[in-house]
Amino acid sequence: MATMAVCSLVAVTMPPPPGDGGDGVEVEVASVDPSAPIPGTQEDLVQNVGDRVFFNYDSAVLTPEGRRTLERQAEWLRLFPEHSIMIEGHADERGTREYNLALGERRATAARDYLIAYGMDSSRLNTTSYGKERPYALGHNEESWSLNRRSVTVVN
Repeated sequence: MATMAVCSLVAVTMPPPPGDGGDGVEVEVASVDPSAPIPGTQEDLVQNVGDRVFFNYDSAVLTPEGRRTLERQAEWLRLFPEHSIMIEGHADERGTREYNLALGERRATAARDYLIAYGMDSSRLNTTSYGKERPYALGHNEESWSLNRRSVTVVN
């Protein structure tokens, strides 16, 4: 799964060789999208693979969608063996600080363990928990809580 800069083919008319009275030749050349992220960066991971795995309420069990995201992350990491990652575990605002720190750690560890089972070298994978201290969504409703129950992969 090679996810490199986005490119497209563009038709360009090349001038005729000197002394040739022809009209030139049309050729296709690759054009790189200047807005595409640089391969191997955090932005590349976010845009082309996904950096978040979401969890159900009070759970550190990976969902099928979460496992697919981690599999794509593993493939991406294979393209960039020089990178290590930090997996952050997060929780929603409900529950005590201590409980949510432990839950965030279980979520980060679940993601890490899945990547290891998928063939990643454990020395490239670190975890930390922020519990409910770094919410992504600031609302006090199920929609916001579901966005905050996550692990986030950060490229070092």
